[in-house]
Amino acid sequence: MTSSSRRHFLQTSAASLAAAQAWAQPVNSGRIKVAQIGTKHPHAEGKFATLLDLPDLYEVVGICEDDPAQRERVAGRKPYQSSQWLESDQILNNPEIQLVSVETEIDQLVPTALRCLKARKHIHLDKPAGQELGPCRVMHREADKRGLTIQMGYMLRYNPALTFLFETVREGWLGDITEVHGHMGKKASPGLRKELSRYPGGGLFELACHLIDALVTVLGKPAEVHGFHLKTQADAFKDNQLAVFRYPGALATIGSNHNDPFGGPRRQFTVIGTKGTIAIQPLEPPRLSLSLTEERGDFRRGTQEVSMPRIEGRYHGEFRDMAKIVRGEKSLAWNSQHDLIVQETLMRATGLPLGE
Repeated sequence: MTSSSRRHFLQTSAASLAAAQAWAQPVNSGRIKVAQIGTKHPHAEGKFATLLDLPDLYEVVGICEDDPAQRERVAGRKPYQSSQWLESDQILNNPEIQLVSVETEIDQLVPTALRCLKARKHIHLDKPAGQELGPCRVMHREADKRGLTIQMGYMLRYNPALTFLFETVREGWLGDITEVHGHMGKKASPGLRKELSRYPGGGLFELACHLIDALVTVLGKPAEVHGFHLKTQADAFKDNQLAVFRYPGALATIGSNHNDPFGGPRRQFTVIGTKGTIAIQPLEPPRLSLSLTEERGDFRRGTQEVSMPRIEGRYHGEFRDMAKIVRGEKSLAWNSQHDLIVQETLMRATGLPLGE
């Protein structure tokens, strides 16, 4: 890892935003009132179910879905059955609601988030942060100005294998990073193909953004990004993609293939350095292999599998961390600078215009 990349990593991990600290509420052990806007994001149902599953931390006030047809489609699903349906203004105008989970379709994520920020709400914002860089910048400026937190829905940040990886990089166990490789794929159904065809960035934009977030956490902003995109069927969906990222001392690749029937087990993230390698495959539930040129703590020289703790739930780590942030106990470990680098890098990787 270069000195500038390591500096970015340390700054990102520290995440000591002065504005957030200035605005932070006094530590409060009571339950946080939260609501969700949107049910169209692929993670929406799981996020809402997770909030309901954390009654020691959150009082779920209700949920909003502005599209009547969509609301009728999902109202009978388990997480929503006994919940209070609200209008968005009822959420935004309620001063007791401190946190809003934004789970709309992708193009409405940033506009909805901006409304929440102007109403002085912290937000959990699902990924990716829209298809334009300008509105994303405006959103983060608004959050920083108001001392509010935007927690992006990159749930792999809280995956124990990625957490272990980030810590070993921070401690220098792997030496200088020379390679990073990641892949996230699946077998897309006809319905999913139709849905993702709406996005010129393709499957990598919607799915492998998780790994670009991890790449930027490890190495910072790349000097160059080159994307390669295939459409293997008659529709408009870019279903097989690979992006190459050049850093001063490293090369990285992130791929996404939506024609892979075994894409889940094959999802992986590998970081290679001059003193060691970490290979995570699959990502969920995580399996991690650690190779070291010298002994580190309890880990011997050579290659070994590292036991990972059982994951409570896919999204539990995000919302447990967010509760501490809303209470003023800590700051988020990924700041607006990091999130903007991720968004720009994602757009460059998938061929979306930056609109600078």
